[in-house]
Amino acid sequence: MTTECPLPAQIAVESFLVHGEKFIKWDDESGVGSPVILRVDAKGYFLSWTYQNKQVECLDITSIRDTRIGTFAKVPKNPKIREIFNVENPESNFYSKCLTVVSGPDFVNLTFDNFVAFKENVVKWSKHILNIVIHPFSHNAPRSAFLDKMLVGVCTVLASDAGTFPLISNGFTELWVCVSSFYQMFPADRKRVEAALSACHLPKLKTDMINLEDFNEVVFQQFLAQLCPRPEISQIFDLLKAKAKPFLTRDQLCHFVNKIQRDSRLNEELCPPLQPAQIQSLIEKYEPSNITARKGHLSPEGLILYLSGPENSVLFPDKLLVNQDMTQPLSHYYINSSHNTYLTAGQFSGLSSPEMYRQVLLAGCRCVELDCWKGRPPDEEPIITHGFTMTTEIFFKDVIEAIAESAFKTSPYPLILSFENHVDSPKQQAKMADYCRTIFGDMLLTEPLEKYPLKPGNPLPSPKDLMGKILIKNKKNEAVKENGQAGKRGKGTELSSCEQNTGSESSESGEAVEDDVCENEEEAEMDGEDEGLRKAESDEGTAAQEVRAYEEMSSLVNYIQPRKFDSFDIAKKINKSYSISSFTETKALDLIMKLSGEFLQYNKRQMSRIYPKGTRVDSSNYNPHIFWIIGCQMVALNFQTTDIPMQLNSCLFEFNGRSGYLLKHEFLRRPDKKFDPFTSDHIDTVVSNALSITVISGQFLSERSVKCYVEVELFGLPSDPKRKFRTKMNSEPNSINPYWKDEMPFVFNKILLPDLTSVRIAVFEDSGKFIGHRILPLPAIQPGYRQVCLLSESNQPLTLPSLFLHIEIKDYVPDTLADFSKALTNPIQHASVREQRTPAMKTPTEQPEEVLICPPSPPTLTPTNNPTLTTPHPPTPPSPISHPPLSISPHPPPHLWELEPLNVTELRNHKAFVKLLKKQEKEMKEMERRDAKRTEELTNRHSSLFAQLHASLHRGFLSRSFPNINGEAPGTETVDCTNGPSPMTWKVLELKEKLEKELSSLRAEQLEGVKKKKEQHITEVALPLPPRFPLPHTPWAQPGSVTHTRL
Repeated sequence: MTTECPLPAQIAVESFLVHGEKFIKWDDESGVGSPVILRVDAKGYFLSWTYQNKQVECLDITSIRDTRIGTFAKVPKNPKIREIFNVENPESNFYSKCLTVVSGPDFVNLTFDNFVAFKENVVKWSKHILNIVIHPFSHNAPRSAFLDKMLVGVCTVLASDAGTFPLISNGFTELWVCVSSFYQMFPADRKRVEAALSACHLPKLKTDMINLEDFNEVVFQQFLAQLCPRPEISQIFDLLKAKAKPFLTRDQLCHFVNKIQRDSRLNEELCPPLQPAQIQSLIEKYEPSNITARKGHLSPEGLILYLSGPENSVLFPDKLLVNQDMTQPLSHYYINSSHNTYLTAGQFSGLSSPEMYRQVLLAGCRCVELDCWKGRPPDEEPIITHGFTMTTEIFFKDVIEAIAESAFKTSPYPLILSFENHVDSPKQQAKMADYCRTIFGDMLLTEPLEKYPLKPGNPLPSPKDLMGKILIKNKKNEAVKENGQAGKRGKGTELSSCEQNTGSESSESGEAVEDDVCENEEEAEMDGEDEGLRKAESDEGTAAQEVRAYEEMSSLVNYIQPRKFDSFDIAKKINKSYSISSFTETKALDLIMKLSGEFLQYNKRQMSRIYPKGTRVDSSNYNPHIFWIIGCQMVALNFQTTDIPMQLNSCLFEFNGRSGYLLKHEFLRRPDKKFDPFTSDHIDTVVSNALSITVISGQFLSERSVKCYVEVELFGLPSDPKRKFRTKMNSEPNSINPYWKDEMPFVFNKILLPDLTSVRIAVFEDSGKFIGHRILPLPAIQPGYRQVCLLSESNQPLTLPSLFLHIEIKDYVPDTLADFSKALTNPIQHASVREQRTPAMKTPTEQPEEVLICPPSPPTLTPTNNPTLTTPHPPTPPSPISHPPLSISPHPPPHLWELEPLNVTELRNHKAFVKLLKKQEKEMKEMERRDAKRTEELTNRHSSLFAQLHASLHRGFLSRSFPNINGEAPGTETVDCTNGPSPMTWKVLELKEKLEKELSSLRAEQLEGVKKKKEQHITEVALPLPPRFPLPHTPWAQPGSVTHTRL
């Protein structure tokens, strides 16, 4: 940031991680265990292991998803390896030495690297590696960190492809890197790489070797500057009028930091502008030349380094930490939610895996779904699968164990398990409840908190109140609990769909959900195959076929009690905040279109869950933004599909410490606030924003030499401005440093609710192939010149690709009020411009440029309302244009109804309008006269005081007393003008300062008066003419027509 606002702590790497430790890395497929030294580099970029032959392999820290130890780590299946580690012997303590590192580009394609320690200290290794992985700076590092990571990769762990070689010289081991590794790292343009190596006096042949001691940070920066020149930086020097010089002075950099880079929305008391001493510190930090830095100058190379540093991150770093109030009811938060969490592919076929639960929880998800079905004999273990499809089955117990192990690794805030329960066996439901109690232990919330009893009208507890707790969402059958009849229904007894909806989901009058369970009894007799196809194609899928909850499972449910939705009126009458209803995306969208206000109020009081319609068999996702706008808390998505909706969800929940909870806007929380998501007007107490993004250049966008283009897309309210822009294709194939020199800014005007708006910036090759993207919430964006590092489709950071943008965020001001806004923002500057135009410092009295005139609708010709026409001719306007008289008949012919609307000239010549303009002109002249008189009086008064002081200064002493500026008693004093400023000189300066202050205050007051008077005049002109005023030249107008004319 460009202010003194706090930054997140840098990544701290423990010394024992840097020093390294001996492990054995084993592989089940090869059956080999190899001794290695496992370590993390000092900056926390890579986890690497070195074999005995000095070969190095590594993992990018950002690609690591989890670390597991003990029974949760992978155990070798190969008999040879099991024998080596003596796995079967309990005394070997094998499980206490196991460490598994899970990595991969997304949730599905994972790699497991397995290690066994010589000492029983894998717990601290696992913990500290995971702390580095989930640190906010690991995935949101500044551009300088990614470039530094590339240098660390070259110098220490580059070459799992045998790019580095240890050579012994004079008894010391030296590391050399093959030049071919540079060509592999930058494959887009080999000639450029060759030229850059030559410019740095390094060997360039593919078979040559470079001593890494000669490739230090300075040489690396020179190499990058030659490989990827930045001509666009010159436009910043042009902006600061420093093009003739090869540097920025301290004052110029101070102006750049505090005026151009600083966010105007920041509070100057909490985040004060940087002082000259702080600017000098920045120069000394980033300027490569010590001599230039001591002079207080910053070269173009230093400016590039500064723009890549953490001070210029595109995001406010504090937004990445937990910075929101976590003490409000659960219904006041968006909750990161997953749909059919167990699936790794499509909804109709594919693998189910307990691993998916681990992955989504590690990504910050706080609501996962479990589709539970009855297990088969002989074990009768409950299973999880997608019913009536060809997806595989997994055991319910395995899923519960996976959840218990990963529930709170990333976020300590409450986890919600959304059960879709199709287990109609009391015995198996009891087994499910027992697994939850025994495996979750104290993490499971089985009873409501004393402070928040389950009573109508009571709010839900907060995320802070429920930290470290797991909540069950499952049907709760109060009748079973009271009567103790859970065990009376035998295994063969099946409940009809109508019976299943009793209890907590009693049918009440009102608006029903999209597909009623009790539609037709004959549908239950369909054969399995037809039933499966029907369910896959329906919107609700199998969600409507849940069975009743028996006592054991029902007793686990408290604050998340599902209830079939009837109507908003019934929900309001019942007023149970702990009742939650689920809606398919189509049903929810229909409610938003028809009853958006009621839906919004519903979401303030209690929670709703939205899930994809059943026809999305490819696991595609809907746009979650429209449901966030209406305040829906659990907008469940298919995490296995990395499409734009999932990218939007992942980027949004990256904030607030990846806690999985985001506080909703106060319009979506407070019952007294009204909000229409479809409004196109100003929202009370909310300042609309205007966003401008200029795409300037890119760096290392693709591994191929191709043309590229950039898309910028806005996600906000439905009535927000144009949603999508696209740059031109760069003229020549160049993915290393494309420069969009003549690209115009992309402007999004009148963003009504900035807190609910995000912008997506995506880069594509000319063929349309996706390169990278970044989604930025508007409240978290820092304006100015920013280096934006790109992410992959699965929101993993890309090391090299980045964009250089200029971003402006301002309060939106309509064009008609732009001058007023400028005058109010800087009245002195506005007054100075006026002085240049009017030497007498007179207030301008121009007519308003645009006035909206709404002529009145014609009177209805009825016996009780018939206008009296006093003259058959229209009034003669004061214009040289004359019109022939018209004769008016009490019954006009039909063709006269089709006359064209009034034009501007006719309306301007209307006598009422002319009279009003003369009146307004007279008022403005009178105000001008009063203002000129007040200004003259103030000037004359201070001129007299200046004359007195001048005479006294000339004589060297005060010959007479005059009013002192500070209100002290008048007196005399001797003036000594020989040594430095005299007291009289100070009085002159004070008097001058007082005059300037009073003039500024007076001018500001005058401008405010002019503004109010003009607003009054505009209101008067915009009002419709009185109904009895005959409209000129148009005795009859078509009924119901209203003509809007701008003057």
